[in-house]
Amino acid sequence: MKTLYLECHMGAAGDMLMSALFELLSPAQQREFLETMNHLLTGVTVTPQRVQTCGITGTHMEVLVHGEEEQSHDVHDHHHPHDHVHPHAHDHDHAHPHDHDHDHIHPHAHDHDHVHPHDHPHHHHASLPHIRGILDGLSVPETVKEQAGAVYAAIARAESAAHGCPVEEVHFHEVGALDAVADVTGVCLALSMLRPDHIAASPIHVGSGMVRCAHGVMPVPAPATAFLLKGIPTYGGEVQGELCTPTGAALIAHFAQSYGPMPAMAAEAVGYGVGKKQFERANCVRAFWGESAEEHAPNGEITELVCNLDDMTPEALSFACKKLLELGALDVYTLPGQMKKGRPGWVLTVLCEPDREEALAVHILRETTTNGLRARRCAKYFLRPTVEEQETAYGPIRVKKADGYGLAHQKPEFEDVAAAARKSETPFYQVYREVDR
Repeated sequence: MKTLYLECHMGAAGDMLMSALFELLSPAQQREFLETMNHLLTGVTVTPQRVQTCGITGTHMEVLVHGEEEQSHDVHDHHHPHDHVHPHAHDHDHAHPHDHDHDHIHPHAHDHDHVHPHDHPHHHHASLPHIRGILDGLSVPETVKEQAGAVYAAIARAESAAHGCPVEEVHFHEVGALDAVADVTGVCLALSMLRPDHIAASPIHVGSGMVRCAHGVMPVPAPATAFLLKGIPTYGGEVQGELCTPTGAALIAHFAQSYGPMPAMAAEAVGYGVGKKQFERANCVRAFWGESAEEHAPNGEITELVCNLDDMTPEALSFACKKLLELGALDVYTLPGQMKKGRPGWVLTVLCEPDREEALAVHILRETTTNGLRARRCAKYFLRPTVEEQETAYGPIRVKKADGYGLAHQKPEFEDVAAAARKSETPFYQVYREVDR
């Protein structure tokens, strides 16, 4: 099976991951990638640069927002016996959320000071719903939007947990937000082009020491990064400086299905994504691409949260289900059931990532009338989903695909088929069969 292995010996950042994956694309895919990325967001440009780190040649993907590049600084101890950051080096790109208080002062919620070489005429701030709106409007496949939205939601939840404010109150500085949107979308787009059957990663080196932000000096890894990396093998202490950013942590946590040494695989290509910092060792993420033996092991774990309800109206239950999806549930559904004393009712099931179990359990208690629920961990097997656009006699129609384990499923997107059927005044199933054929 096609396997992607991410070697994170020098941490991970969104731009480094995007750069490494970019090197794995074919020349035609690279042109398509850059054409797409440079027409996604107004004022945002993405440019691959050939650079060297300790003699290794790789790619650094420069992301400019209105001509500015997101920058940050570590606090380094010149007496530290290990690697150090050169005095004017810059950190990896990542988003900078803010506490949004009533006096309209926007201190950085964590991470680092923004460095603006030129005064920018506007200092806008974006909330998570605003970012979701940006992602929904991107000209990329639907699966890329969904994956990018999930990654960004994880970043917002991490900032919320780290800084003790509701997710709705997490705000992002314009440059940092758009920079991270580009990084996240770029990684999701590259992966949709590569379509790996399995993604594995090494334990992640987070660095050590302190990092300066608007609130003062914070320890490495930054609080949001530490939150995102819960349950993932990490280590630090060998290099002074911040190596893993929230954006990098969120991407690895979302996509990696296993962690450890590189699996036995016949590598066909290696991508080098180079970071902006300069160290006494090569500062890059390496992405190995090749064939490994088919493994029929679970893709991971999922949590089921279940409760019985017999005292909610259909309208109230429908609202609760929609709300739980907005709060991060992977899926929510109900089944009819007979409750105590013969009363008709509903069995509510909520699926979520294991690290979201407690938070979603509290939301279920808040959004429904139940006084208790059951939680169980399950192994999960799944085919990796992708979406492709197909030209038909009725116009372009998206096709949902899923593959893995030597299997492949596909079906046309209902909304696209329905729209084409209405526009052409053709029966639905005639359009459907044409696309399926």
